[in-house]
Amino acid sequence: MTANGDNLQADHAALRDGVKAVVSRFDDEYWLERDEDGNFPKEFHRAMAEAGWLGITMPEAYGGSGLGVTEAAIMMHEVSSHGGGMAAASAVHINLFGPHPIVVHGTAEQKSEWIPRLVAGSDQCCFGFTEPDAGLNTTRIKTFAEKVPGGYRVRGQKVWTSTAQVANKVMLLTRTTAYEDVKRPTDGITIFYTDLDRSKIEVRRIAKMGRKAVDSNAIFIDDLFVPEEHRIGAESKGFGYILDSLNPERILVAMEAIGIGQDALRRAAKYARERVVFDRPIGQNQGIQHPLAERWMYLESAFLMASRAASLYDDGQPCGAEANAAKFLGARAGFEACLQSVLTHGGFGYAKEYHVERYLRESLIPRIAPISPQLILSFIAEKVLGLPKSY
Repeated sequence: MTANGDNLQADHAALRDGVKAVVSRFDDEYWLERDEDGNFPKEFHRAMAEAGWLGITMPEAYGGSGLGVTEAAIMMHEVSSHGGGMAAASAVHINLFGPHPIVVHGTAEQKSEWIPRLVAGSDQCCFGFTEPDAGLNTTRIKTFAEKVPGGYRVRGQKVWTSTAQVANKVMLLTRTTAYEDVKRPTDGITIFYTDLDRSKIEVRRIAKMGRKAVDSNAIFIDDLFVPEEHRIGAESKGFGYILDSLNPERILVAMEAIGIGQDALRRAAKYARERVVFDRPIGQNQGIQHPLAERWMYLESAFLMASRAASLYDDGQPCGAEANAAKFLGARAGFEACLQSVLTHGGFGYAKEYHVERYLRESLIPRIAPISPQLILSFIAEKVLGLPKSY
């Protein structure tokens, strides 16, 4: 390895140690309590902000660290590996590439006003992108921003809007030209970043299977006035802006799933070493050993794919196939490791005190979001294998 390579490896080790120093302060009981009471992990979020980690990918000029996807992936892998699972990851994940349209397409005034507050954690932003009738077909969103003097009036509905219970800002994906009136389906979409005005936006929490501490919501927008200076970039060009952050998001979600799976695997191996049945540790039985060994191999393979995708992105190389493959492989490997951990614990795997049942519930999130495994398979089939487009 070159000297530069040695330095980079040392920097990454220091980054991992720095993140671990923060996340290790929040133990299993803290996350179990958040899973039960559903309160946003504000102490964890504040600690990550105070340590500077919320700005890891943000420009240095605005208080961030200006680092790449590789460093963000290392950070999120560490965040998800120490008991917090997807609750910990989701509490900070949204800060990394969700605001990317501001960084790339915002005005100098917008950047200087908004980015430092996100880095410091004094502003929390939720993202109103997904809609009940559109799903992953983003071009079919119906939330409409009507041009009026001084700005826009927005009406519509979003779903699966995370952290809207605690956020004070919202990034909204809207139509400014109706689908029927555009030449291309991707035209006519505009992004805004504005105050979450609860007198005009109703937020309804969705009761769900896992990650109770990081809320998911349906939001209903009724005549929300958004000043023109809160529009990001040019009107009608928003669809292209969100594409900038898709591959990084897939890479980070992959790393989060892998981190949860590796934590679950460590717990399963520890239990298998210590649990004695019929006068021998259960980990001595190949029926226990082999599934765990196989889970390790799949997790390591997914980790390598995610690392490769991050490296390609940071080098400015095409990485769509690798980023999607990393998300697919990482999500599946993480879920299967969590499932095997529950099964290894037997009846105790079903008990909350061992935490792996919580991991299993939360490991389903990366399998579903932000893109389904079926669409990833279709993407690989079309873009890599040259097969006809299926959707």
